[in-house]
Amino acid sequence: MSGAGAGEPVLTRLRDGRERTARELVADLGLRDGARPDGRPTVAAVMIASLDGRIAVQGRSVALGHPADRALLREMRAGADAILVGTATLAAERYANLLDPDQRERRLAAGLPAHPIVATISRRLELPVEIPLFSEPDVEIVVFTESDAPAPEVGARLAVERFTPGTLRPADALRRLGERGVRGVSCEGGAKLLRLLVAAGVVDHLLLTVAPLLVGGEAPGLLDGAPLDPPARLALRDVHRADDHVFLHYGAGS
Repeated sequence: MSGAGAGEPVLTRLRDGRERTARELVADLGLRDGARPDGRPTVAAVMIASLDGRIAVQGRSVALGHPADRALLREMRAGADAILVGTATLAAERYANLLDPDQRERRLAAGLPAHPIVATISRRLELPVEIPLFSEPDVEIVVFTESDAPAPEVGARLAVERFTPGTLRPADALRRLGERGVRGVSCEGGAKLLRLLVAAGVVDHLLLTVAPLLVGGEAPGLLDGAPLDPPARLALRDVHRADDHVFLHYGAGS
């Protein structure tokens, strides 16, 4: 039986036709079940792309979305200890109000902070402080940087983790999050950050929503950067659909 509430979008599993909620799908990932042997948190990337592989329409992902995709994104946030997102994505999507009220209540009832940590990498400590997220006093933001510039004054709780110039690697940033008690991370892109994580071999799950649109143009693809050599191989774990959107769950290849 589906755990969907009234009006809650569901995703149909293609293997057996079972309807499942975004909350059920995220629970199956076990994001917070425990730290990995290498000391870093489990990382699940959640992305959306058009049929031709574009991740934005006119600079934003919203036109690609579906109510079930929005539900999955926000349940990933609710189920993770931290969100990892690039500064360009923070700015383009104008991050704010990360969770719905019932999701915050669930986290508090479980003894967690109302919001996950928002983590980002900015080697030069250049942050989009004008977006609403940086004015939310109950949100903790952690920035990994190679800059020695002073941290900007913002309304959110901002912490700066500094690295010697030339030494900031995604795996090290993840281990620093692990030292903060983070066991599960939801990575929301963008394309440059996701490529860095894939190249470093630290993506354990990829939840990719394929939107039934052909976009064309110069919008970025799922990964942005030099070709991966060799290409990263993933293993298909599950497939769901909601209307004409397809939801693919890939795990790290063996």
